Amino acid sequence: MSLRSSVANGVVSKPTNNTPQDGGQEKQKKLLAADAGHFSMIKALHLADLITELNGFCGFMSILSSMRYCLGSPTSYGHMYIALAFIPFGLFFDFMDGKVARWRKKSSLMGQELDSLADLISFGVAPASAAFALGLRTTLDTLLLSFFVLCGLTRLARFNVTVSTLPKDATGKSKYFEGTPIPTSLCMVGAMAWCVSQGYVVGGKRGVVGGVMGGEDSWWGGVHPIVGVFVGWGCAMVSRTIHIPKP
Repeated sequence: MSLRSSVANGVVSKPTNNTPQDGGQEKQKKLLAADAGHFSMIKALHLADLITELNGFCGFMSILSSMRYCLGSPTSYGHMYIALAFIPFGLFFDFMDGKVARWRKKSSLMGQELDSLADLISFGVAPASAAFALGLRTTLDTLLLSFFVLCGLTRLARFNVTVSTLPKDATGKSKYFEGTPIPTSLCMVGAMAWCVSQGYVVGGKRGVVGGVMGGEDSWWGGVHPIVGVFVGWGCAMVSRTIHIPKP
């Protein structure tokens, strides 16, 4: 999650009583509301918004690469490494969009929403898709991976609603994140990359870390205990007592 929400809430510069500044928000709203052709929305996008789109692009390409891995040999890891590599690139664009917004001193209400949607794809759906591709494929596994994604969705929605009410520092930025930010899922992405390198994948030389509890042939399909990491991460994201200081 980038710092664009602070920009979108008017922290680009300090307005005076006589010359209010909205960083281009009013202009953008007028452009979006205007009925001026099929592609008129493109005019309303700021440079930072386009960078945010690249974050979402990386997440979607990661998902497709995970799907390609599922279609091939389980010991041919090329597509899996590509899937995992796209996610850090998404984080790079997630950082850059906020920097560009502050550099250009242009806030964007649309950019704030784009940022959350792109984060959900890159740091929620993409890691869960990679975990599924690596072997967390039982019915209960997929339900628990869905729980992780929904926690990320809820956490991002809460952030958009509460960001203006969180305590601010002298520059106007929120002092902390409430719950772990969704990009911290890159820790699990790194762990999955290690698992791939060691053959801890379905069909690999060592199988999924921790094996399966209950057996995949049981009536309830079994569950891989390692999926509990995703459950715990999801709970940490929606926690209201965990406060992560902002850099």
